[in-house]
Amino acid sequence: MLRESEARDRPAFIELLASPEVNTYLGGPRPRDELEREMPGMPERWPGSFVVDLDGTMIGQILLRRATGHRRPAAAGKADLGYLFLPRAWGFGYAAEACAAALDWFDGVLPGEPVVLTTQTANVGSMRLAAKLGFTEVERFHAWDAEQWLGLRSPVTASA
Repeated sequence: MLRESEARDRPAFIELLASPEVNTYLGGPRPRDELEREMPGMPERWPGSFVVDLDGTMIGQILLRRATGHRRPAAAGKADLGYLFLPRAWGFGYAAEACAAALDWFDGVLPGEPVVLTTQTANVGSMRLAAKLGFTEVERFHAWDAEQWLGLRSPVTASA
């Protein structure tokens, strides 16, 4: 289930951001004590930010936001899909199901808008997920000391 963040999600957000496994391809984890001090009691809410809830517990987060500061011209101004899942939720198809639901929401709110996704090519799971969600390669580039992959999901068009 996708829902807005709640105060009870704070420990899971800290776990996501402090996890070495989750942040392997994202520049590394943040120190837990720093997160405990700096994270507000109520996580920020905005359209396109979803908590992925499994049986009343947060297992991940999905973000759909404008790629305003993206360094790649092909992504500039387009909606960008990002996701983080706790390791205990990996391998069950939750990310594919939740991302597909978020993309369906997006298509309903902003029909005809393309979506981009960037991941490291070394992140095999994320590459598989991107393909499953219908993203196709636009380019590969080098950033953050690794090869990156930029994919585009073309707008869904209504059939007559």
